[in-house]
Amino acid sequence: MSSASPQPEEAAAPAGSPSEFLKNIVGKRVKVRIGSGVDYHGLLTCLDGYMNVALEETEEWANGRKTAEYGDCFLRGNNG
Repeated sequence: MSSASPQPEEAAAPAGSPSEFLKNIVGKRVKVRIGSGVDYHGLLTCLDGYMNVALEETEEWANGRKTAEYGDCFLRGNNG
């Protein structure tokens, strides 16, 4: 007999769906462009349904130039 307790089932997103894509890029380097046109390059650590994004090792880019570096960065989304 197995002593492992049953794991709760997660709702699976269809293969190729936007939510599946987003799950697959957590932990990878990404570029996020905000409404003002400023880009943030960094390691995606988490995101939520409102598209709030947390990055590590972040660089801020504007007009093709790196303008700042941040250890951690939180970008507030607006999807709701």
